Amino acid sequence: MKHRFLPVTEADQKEMLKTIGVSEINDLFSDIPEKVRFKGEYKIKPAKSESALMKELTALAEKNADLISNSSFLGAGVYDHYIPVIVDHVLSRSEFYTAYTPYQPEISQGELQAIFEFQTMICELTGMDVANSSMYDGGTALAEAGMLSTGQTKRKKILISSLVHPEAKDVVKTYAKGQRIEIQEIPHVNGVTDVEALKELINDEIAAVMVQYPNFYGRIEPLKDLEEIIHAHKALFVVSSNPLSLGVLTPPGKLGADIVVGDAQPFGIPTAFGGPHCGYFAVTQKLMRKVPGRLVGQTTDEEGQRGFVLTLQAREQHIRRDKATSNICSNQALNALAASVAMTALGKQGVKAMATSNIQKANYARKAFKNAGFEMAFEGPCFNEFVVKLSRPVKEVNKVLLDKGIIGGYDLGQDDENLSNHMLICVTELRTREEIDTFVKEMGDIHA
Repeated sequence: MKHRFLPVTEADQKEMLKTIGVSEINDLFSDIPEKVRFKGEYKIKPAKSESALMKELTALAEKNADLISNSSFLGAGVYDHYIPVIVDHVLSRSEFYTAYTPYQPEISQGELQAIFEFQTMICELTGMDVANSSMYDGGTALAEAGMLSTGQTKRKKILISSLVHPEAKDVVKTYAKGQRIEIQEIPHVNGVTDVEALKELINDEIAAVMVQYPNFYGRIEPLKDLEEIIHAHKALFVVSSNPLSLGVLTPPGKLGADIVVGDAQPFGIPTAFGGPHCGYFAVTQKLMRKVPGRLVGQTTDEEGQRGFVLTLQAREQHIRRDKATSNICSNQALNALAASVAMTALGKQGVKAMATSNIQKANYARKAFKNAGFEMAFEGPCFNEFVVKLSRPVKEVNKVLLDKGIIGGYDLGQDDENLSNHMLICVTELRTREEIDTFVKEMGDIHA
């Protein structure tokens, strides 16, 4: 069977209506006053047969610029990475696919162990002591880190690098508005956070300083230099990080970060038009009891066998509202499982090799663009993204590229008018040398 939908016959409808004690479907709306009921016809197409509907939907789907028939150089927070085939196989198992909240540990050991393994791998990647069982996405994880910081320090001001993903910054500012927390941006120099500006802006009223590693322009931030300045004022150091990059970069936890957050999308989660994703949230042991969301802990049962339970539940559903550290209500368990399976399938060496491939291919592309006469906006180390200056609007360039089967990079002019005609290009391990060379050639033809 292709579809999991079983149609309801007229006989089925009558039987259900009879069971609940009404004669027709309109009786279900009897509580709605007649004068406010909608009397017209909905402006929707008439029903089609199943085969005709499938043809129409397939035709619509084929209009999408998918990542199978097109080479993608678009990143900016959502990345086209290798997903081991075992990921979908495990996710499709009904015991995982249909599981929701593992409140009863005696019947949820598989789900709880999967979440525990996710937490463990995130700690290994980030160099932190404790990680929660995932959050909605990287943006909300960063915002929650800000709220934790203000609660912990009793301060009401946060400094955030201007090179944090613009959408993540917006989420932080939205959270902060309700809590009356002031957000101030730190400017950048040559594509990295301005250390001297940070020295000028920071004081003993700052709750936290947030940076992204690698940052939105793909550059590697000098975390150690930033950490010394931040901790000198007893503020918390919050780092938002691409977890794949941590396969080769020094983990933020080793460089003094207090909170490390990010999005697990690079591991086993498809781009899927931008979501759903899976945020991760890791902290030092000192902040363990302030972590939002859920934590899964390892224990033993009365017979001494290894087991798993939800523990340190600090959200408002579990404890008194005034004692809760956050009201975030759920986690992304299925996507966290996808990330866990992907990381397990790749293994420690596989993650390192995959991250290394991103660096090598991005730098190969960067050099090719330079040789083709393109100007790089920023110089210095990068992970898998870099910024190229164009002679035409990025929107126009991307339209021409799409006609040639290439999904171009991100238009930075959308977020910063000073970077109009600048494209953020992403090169992952999936891009071949032939695809990169073709991309550079086509860009050169448009640029000429």
